[in-house]
Amino acid sequence: MKRTFRPSTAGFTLLEIMLVVMIIALLAGSAIYFLLPNLGVARSTRVQGDIKSIDTQLMIYNSLNGFYPSTAQGLKALVEKPDGEPRPRNWRNLMKEVPVDPWGMEYRYASPGVHNPNSYDIWSSGPDRIAGNTDDEGGNWK
Repeated sequence: MKRTFRPSTAGFTLLEIMLVVMIIALLAGSAIYFLLPNLGVARSTRVQGDIKSIDTQLMIYNSLNGFYPSTAQGLKALVEKPDGEPRPRNWRNLMKEVPVDPWGMEYRYASPGVHNPNSYDIWSSGPDRIAGNTDDEGGNWK
């Protein structure tokens, strides 16, 4: 018996595929549009979480050494042993790395702090990446 080849009629046309791609793009675009305002809330929440985590490690540093790292030593003192004064007597590596804020900048640290003269201030420079103005986020004094 001889078989004849018949082209298959099943399948999608280019127009149908393009229509589905357009619908998916429209749904994705509308989802991004409606979720965009939540991005600011997510960033602020992350800043608060990071600062709480760093606060905890700074409290441990203080309990081990009797003082907080100086402003010059900064938050790097939680990752690597500081060389300058005051020298920690019981230094331990408390963090794998210091987190950066959602805008890619290091968190700001001052010890003694302006707002907390008996301990330290820690905050994010915010979206404009400039410290000391109104868009600074998450200070531990708020």
